[in-house]
Amino acid sequence: MNFGRGPPVVLNVGGTRYSFSREVLKDFPLRRVSRLHGCLSEQDVLEVCDDYDRERNEYFFDRHSEAFGFIMLYVRHGHLRFVPHMCELSFYNEMIYWGLEGSHLDYCCQRRLDDRMSETCTYYAAEEPPGEAAGGPEGKGRRPAAAEGGKWLERMRRTFEEPTSSVAAQVLATVSILFVIVSMVVLCASTLPEWRAAENRSVEEQSRIIEAICIGWFTAECIVRFIVSKNKCEFVRRPLNIIDLLAITPYYISVLMTVFTGENSQLQRAGVTLRVLRMMRIFWVIKLARHFIGLQTLGLTLKRCYREMVMLLVFICVAMAIFSALSQLLENGLDLGTKNKDYASIPAACWWVIISMTTVGYGDMCPITVPGRILGGICVVSGIVLLALPITFIYHSFVQCYHELKFRSARYSRSLSAEFLN
Repeated sequence: MNFGRGPPVVLNVGGTRYSFSREVLKDFPLRRVSRLHGCLSEQDVLEVCDDYDRERNEYFFDRHSEAFGFIMLYVRHGHLRFVPHMCELSFYNEMIYWGLEGSHLDYCCQRRLDDRMSETCTYYAAEEPPGEAAGGPEGKGRRPAAAEGGKWLERMRRTFEEPTSSVAAQVLATVSILFVIVSMVVLCASTLPEWRAAENRSVEEQSRIIEAICIGWFTAECIVRFIVSKNKCEFVRRPLNIIDLLAITPYYISVLMTVFTGENSQLQRAGVTLRVLRMMRIFWVIKLARHFIGLQTLGLTLKRCYREMVMLLVFICVAMAIFSALSQLLENGLDLGTKNKDYASIPAACWWVIISMTTVGYGDMCPITVPGRILGGICVVSGIVLLALPITFIYHSFVQCYHELKFRSARYSRSLSAEFLN
């Protein structure tokens, strides 16, 4: 279609009309509108807009008129902001339709869009079409046996991975929590001197039996989850699965070492390796993260805020290097008549800097000179300021992660309610 002649172009967006001259249309900032200039037929026009009136030279777009009004304000003034009381994602869809991107938004609205998209991305990433797990409608008709097998594996996977997905998953999660609690109680009680006395050999044998039963449950659970998982490599790389492996493996290593070294040998009793392996079973308590949103939120927050955590670590290391060198110089390096032996070296002074910046103050070492005490006050104030700087980002990420996981848990709870009613 030739725009060199004819009347001005009229855009009708949701009932609101905008009139443009022919020259403006060619280099219009919105890509969808500028595409009208290259249309050579009415069919090409209908690929860009929803309807076209040849007599009026009017192009109709069935889109949100108020959103397009804000987009036109961006065309005129160069500032793009969200429409009040309109969903950020809905407005973003309008932007994409007209050929704009998130970078065109003002900075404050970009942050709102990023937060909303990060929330929604987690929600919808966990969604899966029902037909996809079974291979789609066509695959279901062709291979019903394979489809039923896929449904069974998917149900088993959700039973073991999502504690709120079904009644069976809740029962399984409850049993797993009980085993974790029992194993932790036995592990803590086994370190008591009365527990390890010679007259309590029978109690020690019973504790070993309980420990073996718990390990058997954890091992069977891990094996079943590995079998029903979709991607075996991804399963192995997951942090919680790595923790499960670290919690189970020491038991079998200690059993093998017992077999090869003997039950009552000196190596078995005083072996440092066995004691370390036994204490590694404390990782069992992290298995509770599968069943509690709070622990999952903490792990997800640390994963997303690793940059802020690294930044916090850099702040502490820089301050520690400065204050430890100055404190060692003021307390021990200068010949001021009194030398503080606690600050004999910079590494020794680093311990004082850490407990001062974190406002712990064990009192095991402290400056005795006036310049050292002044430096200690500056160190404490600096620690409060430096530790508080990244906390805001970590807090907002924690709240966001909590809402995401809570939404996912509520979604599975709704499926649980449907299953109960059926």
